[in-house]
Amino acid sequence: MSTHRHIYPDAHEAAGGCAKHLANYLEEALSGEGEVSIALSGGSTPKLMLPELAEIKLDWNRVHIFLVDERAVPITDPDSNYRMIEEAFAKPAHFPHRNLHRVHTELRPDVAAKRYVDEIREFFQLDRDGIPHFDVIQLGMGPDAHTASLFPGEPLIDDRDGIAAAVYSDSRRQWRITLLPAVLLAAHHTAFLVSGADKAEALHMVTRGEYDPHKYPAQIVSHHGRKISWFLDEAAAGLDA
Repeated sequence: MSTHRHIYPDAHEAAGGCAKHLANYLEEALSGEGEVSIALSGGSTPKLMLPELAEIKLDWNRVHIFLVDERAVPITDPDSNYRMIEEAFAKPAHFPHRNLHRVHTELRPDVAAKRYVDEIREFFQLDRDGIPHFDVIQLGMGPDAHTASLFPGEPLIDDRDGIAAAVYSDSRRQWRITLLPAVLLAAHHTAFLVSGADKAEALHMVTRGEYDPHKYPAQIVSHHGRKISWFLDEAAAGLDA
């Protein structure tokens, strides 16, 4: 495992740095044959990153975007990650609609998760027990150290076989569909984008604290992922400066 940290003065610059990094990695992957896969997260900081990514010229026809997680809300809802990616990135980049893979949140959460798993299996041409290897996954992290929609205490933190599942967040009183640890760990490269002073303590514990992924879920990837790059603003990195 290799880990790199990039610290910027503010969230906008961290988001811009992450966008350029993702684009460089996609461009490298596009130098080969076939299609390229990336999974994107929602949240306020990725929302800053997506317009930056949209301005970069790539062969988007060969790139397929999946969601790391999604809230169980209609795609017209302001909280929809799909809506955010569509409006902040896909439309301005003229990204092909067929290559943006959404979670069908109009379905019951467990059914939506199964359909999402089926779509991922089909794209990656997986057998029943196969796990997808995304070219790159972009993750965020909450003040509680959650990543994707794997919140502290979630039993699926121990799952190393599944692809995606519906989870219920008690603190948010909301169903979500999320990629599971096996998928996050299998990615060829992972970019964490984290900003804000409210994340500083969680970041410190995730990167330097005792390993306890049930308390700090982001440790799953930070400790065991393949190639990890952190894009941080000074506020988030404050305790480790």
